[in-house]
Amino acid sequence: MDKVFNNADSFAMAFDESWKQQSKSQSFLGLSAEARKHYLFENCIQDHPFLINSPKEANQVADFRIRLLGLDQQ
Repeated sequence: MDKVFNNADSFAMAFDESWKQQSKSQSFLGLSAEARKHYLFENCIQDHPFLINSPKEANQVADFRIRLLGLDQQ
């Protein structure tokens, strides 16, 4: 992702892309959905401005993406 913006849409795109990339790792897949989310927050998208400036909302967006895309079923 080339451009990052301080908004929920940009965060959702970064979250989805990071989840997709990390899903290639068996160790990532062995985690619960909640643990995967925290892993991404701490290791992949920690510098995203929306996560930094609006952590509560970023958490809500991530939870929504997990439910919407059925990522908790993987």
